[in-house]
Amino acid sequence: MKKLALVLASLMAVGLLTACNSAPSTPADSGGSQPASQQTTGDGLQVDVFYYDYSDVYISTVRNEMDSMFDSMGVTYKNWDGAGSQPSQTDQVNSAITAGSDLLIVNIVETSSPDAAQTICDAAKTAGIPVIFFNREVDNSVVNSYENCAFVGTNAPDAGHMQGEMIGQYLLDNYDAVDLNGDGTISYVMFKGQEGNAEAEARTQFAVEDADKMLTEAGKSALAYYDSAAATKYLVDQNGKWSAAAANDYMNTILSTYSETNGNMVELVIANNDEMAKGAISALQTAGYNNGEGTTTIPVFGVDATADARALIGEGKMTASVMQDANGMASTITTLAANIKDGKALMDGTDKFVVDDDVAKIRVPYQKYDASSK
Repeated sequence: MKKLALVLASLMAVGLLTACNSAPSTPADSGGSQPASQQTTGDGLQVDVFYYDYSDVYISTVRNEMDSMFDSMGVTYKNWDGAGSQPSQTDQVNSAITAGSDLLIVNIVETSSPDAAQTICDAAKTAGIPVIFFNREVDNSVVNSYENCAFVGTNAPDAGHMQGEMIGQYLLDNYDAVDLNGDGTISYVMFKGQEGNAEAEARTQFAVEDADKMLTEAGKSALAYYDSAAATKYLVDQNGKWSAAAANDYMNTILSTYSETNGNMVELVIANNDEMAKGAISALQTAGYNNGEGTTTIPVFGVDATADARALIGEGKMTASVMQDANGMASTITTLAANIKDGKALMDGTDKFVVDDDVAKIRVPYQKYDASSK
């Protein structure tokens, strides 16, 4: 892997602004910027962090971790809630730039095309402000368009591969118990989360492909989507929030028709995040499943290994998840922020991380999480 070293266009001035109280804001329902939710006054650096949606549980965990780290660093920071609206987030970024931000950290809302991220990157470049995108993948062309731009996230396919491996192994170990109608095929539902999102696309593809590969190599049938007539083999949260509510609604509707009594019960739930897994579990519990000892448990797999998911796994109500390291995400981002604070190049000292060869992207590793994990 070649070393990535990005040279700052100019050294940060010693007397960087330490407060940013004048960023204009208007209520979300009027289509304007959401106000910053928090400000801590420190010395030497004004950081503005833009989250795609505070309601995302994993993102909230990253935010809490990063807040604590920025407090320890003694920098001034503001958090902004995009509330799932790209126009609002773009307005927020422009407000922060106008108010004198020294560093933009962006969890982009719109992921189906590179346009929004490119617009923000161009604005940062014009203003001479470094920008770090994180968590939600942005195109290589965006990062490569500005020498003081970087991305911190995961390698999207890894979560799908890990999930597929866990699903395949679990089914091979418990096939007869999972095959409730005894037809030799496992019926599944997939909760995708969001169209066009790199993480959702990879998880949806590889979780099924890898599980199928393990099953067929062992002489078993490939997984069968519960609705054979469906044009797509997944269900999407139409609000793009990867929410428990969306999965719960879908699962309740499914269970009204697909049941053990009808001989077509959904025998496996695959979710692209733990919130959707939780929503599906809640519906299953209402129907008498996944309530712990003495009840039939439909295997449910998620991604993130949130605190709630870990508790459900420990109680035997959820099968497994793929841990997305919130602390690792936050600490990597704040390492880059410290470089800017100290007048160094944005990617200085990143050899200890997993960095792409051809673009300033740092990958935070996933980990498998099941009942045997600690």
